[in-house]
Amino acid sequence: MILYSVTVNIDKAIESEWLQWMKKVHLPEIMATGLLEGNKLLRLLTEIENEGITYSCQYYFQSMENYFTYQNLHDAAHQQKHHALFQNKYVSFRTLLEEV
Repeated sequence: MILYSVTVNIDKAIESEWLQWMKKVHLPEIMATGLLEGNKLLRLLTEIENEGITYSCQYYFQSMENYFTYQNLHDAAHQQKHHALFQNKYVSFRTLLEEV
């Protein structure tokens, strides 16, 4: 199993708007590609003092082939939609992990 993890620190002022969009729009669109086995959206409980709330968006792929297909065909468009809606209101980083 391949885990593509996107950690997002979102501005507190728009957290609820972002969370609704993630649950009702973004995650369903990603799942609709048919390339993922599942996903999880988790809120960090050990938050450091900053101006945002941190979430871990976890996307599960059965194989690297499915992950690469997602990256090549869909990821840029999904990232662009997110950026257009929440520009200057978040920071994020991505990691790719393999279950062993």
